[in-house]
Amino acid sequence: MFGEAEKLIEKIHVSRNAYINQALAFYNKVNKRRLLRKQLEKESRETRAVSLEVLREMEKLDDDSGA
Repeated sequence: MFGEAEKLIEKIHVSRNAYINQALAFYNKVNKRRLLRKQLEKESRETRAVSLEVLREMEKLDDDSGA
């Protein structure tokens, strides 16, 4: 892996440090997005249950009002 990185560094004319920093920045961004997606999926599942409960309550109100 290191050898491949060295070849790429030479071809794109950047320092090893700059290349590593760019790679880490990209990897951090990918992982932050992955964590955010998981958090949003979890919150969506939690909200879905509450939303269904509210919908059922509203339907009961409609049924009770004779509509």
